Amino acid sequence: MTDIHQIAAALDGKEYQQAAKLIKQLQTESPENPWVQYYIGRYYELTNNPEKAETSYKQILRDITNPKIISQARQGIQRIETAEQDRRKQAIETAKNDPSNLEPALLILEAVSQEDKPAAIQNISRIFKTDIYTTRMQIQSRGWRLYKTGPIAEIQIYGQELLNAGIPVFWGTLADIQKIQIFRVQHFQSLSSPSVICKDNLNRLGSIEFNWSEISQRVEGSLPIFIDIMDYSPNRRNEEFRHKEITHDYAQICDLHIPSRNCILRICDQSYEFKQGVDFTKSSADISASGNPNKTKSRPHNSQQIPQSTTRINWNHLLEIFDQQLDVTVWSEFNLFADTVLDYTNMLSNIESHVEVDRKSESPWDSAFQLYSGLAFLRNQGNRE
Repeated sequence: MTDIHQIAAALDGKEYQQAAKLIKQLQTESPENPWVQYYIGRYYELTNNPEKAETSYKQILRDITNPKIISQARQGIQRIETAEQDRRKQAIETAKNDPSNLEPALLILEAVSQEDKPAAIQNISRIFKTDIYTTRMQIQSRGWRLYKTGPIAEIQIYGQELLNAGIPVFWGTLADIQKIQIFRVQHFQSLSSPSVICKDNLNRLGSIEFNWSEISQRVEGSLPIFIDIMDYSPNRRNEEFRHKEITHDYAQICDLHIPSRNCILRICDQSYEFKQGVDFTKSSADISASGNPNKTKSRPHNSQQIPQSTTRINWNHLLEIFDQQLDVTVWSEFNLFADTVLDYTNMLSNIESHVEVDRKSESPWDSAFQLYSGLAFLRNQGNRE
């Protein structure tokens, strides 16, 4: 009969083929022997298959009550975790020898389905050494979460580990986002052969012609517009008035991504010139059906402010036209992402927003949208390598 000491001796002597043979014999001769599962795990551990080894050790913790075997299994799990940490640390240090690998980067955790959550929680907790409760609170069923920042060398290694564990993530550098050209659309001159009047990052006015087929995706969001009010509360000492900032309205924003030109056409209802170019006072169906109104003669600019209700109607007609012309992914969960990023005030303050919203002071919401759209742009380019 196979002796467990023979298996231990074979493993210690690195005679792995002999050890595998003996383990298989022991499984056949004594399938109830609690040491079988341990030596299966030990075999996988020593033959560089840590995932299977950890699975075997954890099965012991679930199914076996022998204190000595449980202790050995826990030691095995600890060895695997320590080795994994050492490998990761060494890989990061090696990668950092290249200055380009020190670029600031972001790791984005995507939504996880209900059925995949238990495994994702376990794997994220294992990789980042976080407790189960904290990890559970950080996993979202919708939208993206900014999960970690750091040098790209570190972010790539963590990101690849998460992908290997079946967790949906992607990453990108702030430098790559800053390389994307942003053109702020002032108005459409034509829709049939799309042409826009826009401003570049130096505020220079020009025009861009493109094809609808060049648009790879849309990104939409709502940016809060704040006003200060005097807030009175009789519950305060001296019944004093205080300044309070409240949300007065929302600016609607839509980005059209053109990866072949490495640019984004950014349209905002607060700065779009609805009294110029294509007439959106007609319904989108009328615009598409009539002779050739897409090449609408530019109308004289009227400086009179357009009523907010009319602006919203025009904006909705514009989005309807995009729906008709574009069969692309629409990223519209900006607010969920913003909730995870607005506390990164130092990072956001260094991101130029390229958003034209009339504000008394800069708002991190604008930079957060620039970040969201830029990350979507990189994700579409497959920046997981």
